Amino acid sequence: MQPALFDETLGAFRKRAPFRPFTVALVNGDRFEVDHADALVVRDGVAIFVAPGGTPIVFDHEGVSQIEGDLSATGPGGPHEPGRP
Repeated sequence: MQPALFDETLGAFRKRAPFRPFTVALVNGDRFEVDHADALVVRDGVAIFVAPGGTPIVFDHEGVSQIEGDLSATGPGGPHEPGRP
């Protein structure tokens, strides 16, 4: 996924009103649910999610295989895979 698309896609999920949790799937097979908008920081193709309990998860545009959630309230919905808007 290109850095700009990574930032834009995560930003769209983060800014949904009301916020709804979404899942990030990594190329190594790990998955995690972003459960709070303020627990995610994104900049220049790199993101940090602070999971419950204060555990940081650092990931970047090259490590994401898919972002799963519904953006229907703010635009096109469904899973966002590399190369898809």
